Amino acid sequence: MNDGIETAKDFIRATRDILKTMAGMEARPGAPYVKKDRTAEGDVSAIIGVTGDRTGTISVSFSRACAMALVKGMLGDSVEDIVKDTQDAVGEVANMVSGQARASSAARGIVMQGSTPSVIMGVGHSISHQSGRPVMAIPFSTESGDFTVEFCF
Repeated sequence: MNDGIETAKDFIRATRDILKTMAGMEARPGAPYVKKDRTAEGDVSAIIGVTGDRTGTISVSFSRACAMALVKGMLGDSVEDIVKDTQDAVGEVANMVSGQARASSAARGIVMQGSTPSVIMGVGHSISHQSGRPVMAIPFSTESGDFTVEFCF
């Protein structure tokens, strides 16, 4: 159980650091909870497979408004193709959050490798976490909207 708490803390730190650094966004975490269904909490999600000492998945799911603010924060006024830029930004943020959280886990002796993120867009899409274990979800809020980080190992 303590491992799950430490893992959640790793994801909270990583998420706050990455959003602040990459997009100038303050992300305020809510209380982690066990997710009961597969419906994404947002409109744009990235999912990353994980292997190594733990096997499973990590996802980040942004509301439309939050994803748009993320793109604007990362690219400024140089947005060329909003759909592609949103997919790229969400995938890149998920990759960086996953990488930083996995580095923190590695410092505790849990080594994991991550795959290239897959990005899914659309209202009400589903995310299939593959490990068969409970899915931990951490909601975040920003001035521009909400997003959720999920992990399942």
